Formats: sequence, C-alpha cells, structure tokens
Amino acid sequence: MNISNQQMRFWSPEVRELEPYVPGEQPKIQNLLKLNTNENPYPPSPKVVAAVQAVLADGADALRLYPDPDASALKQAIATQQHVDASQVFVGNGSDEVLAHIFKAFFLQDQPILSPDISYSFYPVYSQFFGVNTKTVPLNEQFEVEVADYQQTNGGIIIANPNAPTSIALSLDKIEQLLQGNPDRVVVIDEAYVDFGAESAVALVNKYENLVVCQTTSKSRSLAGLRVGFAIAQPHLIAALEAVKNSFNSYPIDRFAIAAAVASFEDQAYFAEHCQKVIDCREQLVADLTSVGFKVLPSKANFIFATHPERDAGELATELRAQGIIVRYFNKPRINQYLRITVGTTEQNQRLVDTLKNQIL
Repeated sequence: MNISNQQMRFWSPEVRELEPYVPGEQPKIQNLLKLNTNENPYPPSPKVVAAVQAVLADGADALRLYPDPDASALKQAIATQQHVDASQVFVGNGSDEVLAHIFKAFFLQDQPILSPDISYSFYPVYSQFFGVNTKTVPLNEQFEVEVADYQQTNGGIIIANPNAPTSIALSLDKIEQLLQGNPDRVVVIDEAYVDFGAESAVALVNKYENLVVCQTTSKSRSLAGLRVGFAIAQPHLIAALEAVKNSFNSYPIDRFAIAAAVASFEDQAYFAEHCQKVIDCREQLVADLTSVGFKVLPSKANFIFATHPERDAGELATELRAQGIIVRYFNKPRINQYLRITVGTTEQNQRLVDTLKNQIL
C-alpha cells in the first residue's frame, strides 16, 4: 500500500521509523509445494482435534465466556512434559509474543543486547520496537556461535538454538559456558526447533537464575495455526513476564488453543513418533541434495540451509517457484547464496529433488 507523507502525519514518529518483520509467504497457488515457512508436514495428534471438538460441544459458552487468563491447565501440561513446576511456565500467543514480552521485561536499554549477526530476523525488529540497542556478534566461518565472543559488556543475550536460518545447534555445555560468563544478565535461548534433535536448555533452568528458554507448539507439535508459545525459567523471571503480559493483554490464548495444546502435550507418543519422522526425512533430504551437488549445513531443525557452488541461490529459488515449489531465500550478506528449505514428507522431498535433478540443475 502506498501511503503519502500527508497521511502518515497521523502516525507516531516511532512507527514511521519501524522496519517490520516480513513473514514467510503464504501464496494461493494450485498444486503448490510449500517449503518456505518451516511448518510441520504432518498433522497434529488426533487427540488435538478431539479436544477442539469437545470445546465446541460446550455450545455458546465456549465463545461467550472469557478463557482462563492464566491458562492454568496448559501451564500444568507443559510443566509435566518438561519436568518443571507450573510456576516456571509462561504462555503466550505464539513464541513471537513471548519473545516480545521477554524484550520488554529483561533487556536493559542502557547497554546493548548481544545476538548473532545471522539469526531470527524478528530480533532486530523487537529491538527497534522497544528501543533496545543491539550489538550483533558474527558467527564464525562455519556459521557457528562462538561462546567466547559473548564475554563482553551487555544488557542481555538472545540466541536461537538451533539457529535460524542456519539450522546449526549449540551444545548444552556451550550454553552453560554462556550462562556462567554472564551471571548478571538474562540469557534467552530461543528453542523453536529444538525437538528435531538438539539439546534443550530446559535442563539448566533450575541451575541458573538468569536463564529463559522459549519454545513453541508451531513446529514440532504441528499447531502453527493456533499460536501457542511458552517460556520456562525460574519463578522470579516468570513473574516479570506475567507483569508485562497483564499490562498488555490478559487473555492471550483462547479456549480452543488451550484445549488443543493441552491435548498435544498429553500425547507424547504421537509427538515423539512424528518428530522422528521429520528427522528421518531430513537426513534423507540432506543425502539426496548432497548427491546433486549441494552443500548442506549440519541441521538439528525441521529445515536445512543449503548452497550449490555452481548455481546462484536467488535464481534457484525463482526457478523452483516456476515449478510450483517455494523455498525461503534471504538476500542478505553472508547468506545470499543459501536456500532455507523446510523438510517435507518423503513424497514432498522427492518432488523437490526430482525437480532439481530433472528440470533445473
């Protein structure tokens, strides 16, 4: 939309300067193979669907009445699955909202927060939105986080693990080094993709009072359409997040989302089975793409980050789109020759590989 300067006179000065996050494209294309937004290719547990139907069966009250503002049943379900106390769980409308509250609650504005130069592109948006100064710390030549580089003055640290869009995971002992080196600052580990093979820092929460772990149900639990995210930390940090939430939106999660997410956390067998399916498909996809000349970074996520030494990544993305396959291309320094490709089902991945082999490469 083209908006004139005259029309923008109604905007606040801060909003005029914002550079909003650009989400992955959601096009309406017939026979589309959508491998650009890291959605799970498998449906959620059947128990999730049954739980939503049960809420509907309650009749008009399901919509007439407010949901539980504390989402107590959901907090308890998460706590049980994560082996923590419910007082250590915070829930929000997707992990992006949880991250927004984290920025507001913890990051000191008189000193810069530290974050990798290549990472989730919502972090700089929130920094700008909340007026938080950010200092990016370069990944090494292998696109890995160097923990030693974070031993400097800061107002907090946020790292996606596994990282996005690189897919590389930081080991638990490295995270512990990060925490030990910054005992007076909050360290946030954003684990949107952790269930696909990485080590979760939740195991360290009771040991470190400055650790916040953020997760989502969108990826490994196939609930991207419901928007449920959560954080795990010691109770004194959770209290700060609750204060921010209740100063912004006291009812962030609706009845349907609460019921669905509870059912998902209670069906651990389905969750584990389908996480493993994604991992198996990922490993086969890596092997297949490597066989046709791609270099693929070591992934612990439900996506891969790949480059072809003989082909321009932007051109590959364009040619794939012409064949009804969309992947994510970031035209940014250091990564503009890489494609981020969501792991699909066996059949979906095979379509991608066959298209590359037979029509593009």
